[in-house]
Amino acid sequence: MEMESSLEIENPYLPRLMKVQKIRVETENIKTFEFEKTFGHLPGQFVELSVFGAGEVPISISSAPPNLELTVNRVGIVTNAIYDLEVGDVVGIRGPYGNGWPTDALRGKNIVIVGGGIGLAPLRGLVQMILSERKNYEKLYILYGARTPSDLVFKQDLENWSKAPANLFVTVDRADEHWKGNVGVVTTLFPKTDITPENAIALICGPGIMMKFVVKSLKALNFEDNQIVVSMERVMKCGIGKCGHCNIGAKYVCIDGPVFNYKEIANIPTELK
Repeated sequence: MEMESSLEIENPYLPRLMKVQKIRVETENIKTFEFEKTFGHLPGQFVELSVFGAGEVPISISSAPPNLELTVNRVGIVTNAIYDLEVGDVVGIRGPYGNGWPTDALRGKNIVIVGGGIGLAPLRGLVQMILSERKNYEKLYILYGARTPSDLVFKQDLENWSKAPANLFVTVDRADEHWKGNVGVVTTLFPKTDITPENAIALICGPGIMMKFVVKSLKALNFEDNQIVVSMERVMKCGIGKCGHCNIGAKYVCIDGPVFNYKEIANIPTELK
């Protein structure tokens, strides 16, 4: 029997080498990196990003295809090494992984997008996609909150979205002397909107405690569990469902998520309960 020695088997643990093309400073501790190569991805998916000699971390993709942008908050050894990258540096990227936002189900719907802090990053690509195909969707609401005005990410996008055919609401927990907008957690924005559950889907990403109270606010508006979609963050070591670090109940965030319809996980103990 002839051996099929020419058959190439892709190693799922082997990253692709990709070069940093552009860098944008978002805040004192957050930068967005754009790469010269792209690959097909869905808004809401993530990659495993490695800096050689430092390690590997999961990072949400913060752009719509075909662009590949990753927004990184420096909080540890690997993310500090990423933050220090310069244009022209080469990193390793595995992915894209996960299921992404349910883009097909959003067509013809009123869409409510709620982000907190850097949790706006996985939602940014979705907003970009919706605005590029605006006629395919009904009302678009974007609610975004951060700790302070200096912690707001994607400031140029926020300015552009405020002029787009969308309803943008922004808040901060603590204002400075220049802030003229809303002050309070992101749920304080709901009374300022005319959001209703009719023909609507809400999509949420941010800190667990923020998502918990956003879900409560949506349910108070009579949203059903199956009208709420969340992106769950976990330490997704392998990205392919092998290591078990990211499980919630019987589900693995890296392959069953990171995006979940809330109905799927409503009865599983998580930070949203």
